[in-house]
Amino acid sequence: MTTPVRGNQWRNWSGLAGARAERVVAPGSTGEVRDAVVSARESGRTVKMTGTGHSFTDIAAPEGTLLVPDRLRGVVSVDRAAMTVTALAGTPLHQLNLALEQLGLSLHNMGDIAEQTLAGATSTGTHGTGGIAAGLSAQLAGLELVTGTGEVLRADDQENRDVLEVARVGLGALGILTSLTFRVEPLFVLEAHEEPMSWDSALAAHDDLVAEAHHVDMYWFPHTDRMMVKQNVRTDLEPGEQSPAGRLASWWEDDFLSNAVFGGLVRVGNRVPRAVPLISQVAGRALSERTYSDVPHRVFVSPRRVVFREMEYAVPRAVGLEVLRECRRVIEASDWRISFPVEVRTAPADDIPLSTASGRDSMYLAFHVPRDVDHTPYFSAVEEVLRAAGGRPHWGKLHTRTAEDLAPVYDRFEDFLAMRERLDPDRVFANAYLRRVLGS
Repeated sequence: MTTPVRGNQWRNWSGLAGARAERVVAPGSTGEVRDAVVSARESGRTVKMTGTGHSFTDIAAPEGTLLVPDRLRGVVSVDRAAMTVTALAGTPLHQLNLALEQLGLSLHNMGDIAEQTLAGATSTGTHGTGGIAAGLSAQLAGLELVTGTGEVLRADDQENRDVLEVARVGLGALGILTSLTFRVEPLFVLEAHEEPMSWDSALAAHDDLVAEAHHVDMYWFPHTDRMMVKQNVRTDLEPGEQSPAGRLASWWEDDFLSNAVFGGLVRVGNRVPRAVPLISQVAGRALSERTYSDVPHRVFVSPRRVVFREMEYAVPRAVGLEVLRECRRVIEASDWRISFPVEVRTAPADDIPLSTASGRDSMYLAFHVPRDVDHTPYFSAVEEVLRAAGGRPHWGKLHTRTAEDLAPVYDRFEDFLAMRERLDPDRVFANAYLRRVLGS
């Protein structure tokens, strides 16, 4: 995936959001970012730095100056005593993962897509499942950003700690990130066990599976009783001793079935909606049980070449399974034809004010439709269930929430607004999305 900018036109990966910038700048240093911010402020423009456009919302849409981060890539320092690594903000996550592997290091956790820039992934609260920390932002030890007044500000445990506390999930509202420092671990090996299960069996076993494995991910195929369950467990193997999925098996499961065949089935479903339940039955039974082991990013990350639209909410884990059951009831009471599975993940609580897991153990429920399908009826009805359960929407995925109804589900919403007022009093980083979810 490349930066989604052509000339002065920006469009996100799913094609749902687009914008035309007044000015496009490709800074190659923090100083050049600062110059662009100061220039935008002095001319009364706003400024945004885009990533790879993988957010489904218009959170990164420019209205004035657009900064393209293609020249802000790479690891800049490694501190083995502190076990931290600092990289430039425009570095794609997959590039960081490869660089860490070569250094004998790894992130603790990550999601299943690695195309995002580090700035974009952390700013929107990108997360994985399970572990000590599920979110990328919860693994941050420091960051550097340029504020709305043009100040270059470094935040870590030693200086501006209050800024670090809030800005780890900053939504692009507090400043332009130029570098990020992650806590890392010695490279380790995960064993992945994937197996099909029935709906009843998977839900009955869910809590035990989460207790026994470090990371658990479930996929329910609507219109069926089929689920695919993936458990990742840390092993005592040294890197180099793992037993990765064979090249042919990996291609068959992860590329051919999950992308080529699934993409073809989705296209058929788009043309013949009444065939979707049968297609879901086929998709649910096509994947088979397998076990393999590898270094973390080769287990966590999967290729995603079928373009889709997505809504994801974090609900309190204590009620998560009941919420999932209610979502299924709503789906089955409708006439929708849902060709994408519903993804179920868990996360431990963290202490970031606008993290979707802030202050509470969470269950993430993610809903998808193909790129060319109107998501509105499906997502709107399911969102009512999620909102009623105190759900918090993923900042980079589709939702209809506003500042007025988001503030009550975040204990520290006002702390974030106060930090925004301090770092961007003139709203240099504002756009339509931020005005909707944060207010003016």
